[in-house]
Amino acid sequence: MSDVQAEQRALQCPSCGGQCVYAPEDQALKCESCGTTREIAAPRNTDAAKEVAYDPATATHEVPQIAHNRVHHCETCGGSIVFTGPILSERCAYCDGPVVLGTEDAAYETTAVIPFAVSEVDAQDQAIAWAGRRIAAPGALMGHIIKARVAGLYAPFWTFDSTEAVNYWARVTKGSGKRRRSKRIKGRMTIGFDDLLVPASHHVTPLIRDGILHEFDPTRLRPYLPAYLSGFAAERHHQTVDEGLLSNEPDKDLLIRNRIRRNINASGVSNIGYRTDTTGIRYRRILLPVWILHYEHEGTAYKIVVCGIHGRTFGERPFSRWKVMGLSALLSAATIGFGLLWGALGAL
Repeated sequence: MSDVQAEQRALQCPSCGGQCVYAPEDQALKCESCGTTREIAAPRNTDAAKEVAYDPATATHEVPQIAHNRVHHCETCGGSIVFTGPILSERCAYCDGPVVLGTEDAAYETTAVIPFAVSEVDAQDQAIAWAGRRIAAPGALMGHIIKARVAGLYAPFWTFDSTEAVNYWARVTKGSGKRRRSKRIKGRMTIGFDDLLVPASHHVTPLIRDGILHEFDPTRLRPYLPAYLSGFAAERHHQTVDEGLLSNEPDKDLLIRNRIRRNINASGVSNIGYRTDTTGIRYRRILLPVWILHYEHEGTAYKIVVCGIHGRTFGERPFSRWKVMGLSALLSAATIGFGLLWGALGAL
C-alpha cells in the first residue's frame, strides 16, 4: 500500500467509510457523510514544539523529500498547494486564481502545525463584523463579503531563536540652536530572540502575515499529521534554512535597532550602526492556519484574512467616493465652525 493510499485509508470514516475532514469547531475529524466525529490520535512522546539546532556545516546538505500528495499550481500567482483528503476548490487560496494538477513535489519536512480553531462560519462572521466597522465603506461591501469565496489554508512559517552579541555605535544630539551638541557613542549588549515568526514563502503576503503574526503561542503546536490538514489547502516548505535566515534578517535588523535605541535611552539618536555575533540558532518549520475571503467590488479584487487560531481579522477594502467627500465636507464645516466660535469668544 502506498503512502497516499494509507493516508486516505486513515481518513475514512469507521462507521460508513465516507471521507473525514478536520472540523475546527470539534477539534476532531468529522465524516462528511454521516457526521461521525473521532479524536485525532497524536503520537506519544512527541514534543511538537521541539526546535532543531542550526548547524551551518550540515544545513547545505539537507535534502527535500518527494511528496506524493496532489500538488496544484496556480496559473495566476505561481503558488503550489496540496490538498489532503478531498479537493474542496479549484481556486488558489492565496489569490483565487485557477489551479491545475501538477507533478509530485519536492519539499522539506514540516515539524509541527497549529490546527484551525476557528470554523469557516466563524471566520465569515469575523469578516462581516470587521467590514461593519469600516468608515466610508460602499453600501454594497457587506453583500460582497457575505458572498465572498472562502479558502482555508495552512501557510508555511519559520520560527527562529538566536542569541546576538551586539557591538553598536550611534550619534546622540542634545539641545538646539547654538546649544546644539552632538557626540558619538558606542556600547555592547546581548539580545536573545525567541520564536521570531517568519513567512516561509513569498506568497505569504504582509496582509496574511499580519493576520496570523500576533499572539503566536508555541504551546498550541501539534505534531504534523495529515488528519489536521484534511479538507484544507496547504503550501509545503520549499526554503532551505539559510534562505529562511536570510528572510529573517530585515525583521531582526529592525528589532536590534529598536533595542539599541532603548539601551541608549536618549532622544536625538541617529546614525545607528552595529555588528553582531549570532549564536544558538534554533528553528522550526511549521504550518499556521488562515482563512482568506476573496471578493470583488467594481471589478477590483480584494481579500480579507482571518487568523485560524484566534479570529484576528485584517483586510483590503474599497472606499465610497461620495462618503469620503461627505466626511471631508463635514470636517471642513466643523473646522470653520470651531474657528468662528473661537474668534467670537476671543472678541468678548
